Amino acid sequence: MFLNQGQPRFYLMRLPRRGLKFSQITRHTRCTQCLGSLHGKEWFIAVAPPADELQVDEIQAFRVPGDRFIKLEMGTWHAGPYFDHEEFIDFYNLELADTNLTDRETINLLQTYNLEFQIVP
Repeated sequence: MFLNQGQPRFYLMRLPRRGLKFSQITRHTRCTQCLGSLHGKEWFIAVAPPADELQVDEIQAFRVPGDRFIKLEMGTWHAGPYFDHEEFIDFYNLELADTNLTDRETINLLQTYNLEFQIVP
């Protein structure tokens, strides 16, 4: 785990159901990120390997069982968490306190590549 570039933050976040479609993907290059759901709720995440330039053909989606905690390596492109079976799910998240303010690179896949992805369970 790499959390030495600032103040680590472990927090809970409540995410509303957004369905299983996505057209944006994000990466953080200064820290690893760990995610998991509370109460055993399964969810999905799409990822692509760390790279300065996103390799769209390498985006893969995964089902994450509710009893698992995942770690994203520094620079891993990711979209999610996604789910469609609950109104909301509470997640725990470990990253740096300012990750979403100072270490967030997002690509709009629809604008850049004319692509939108649908996760099919």
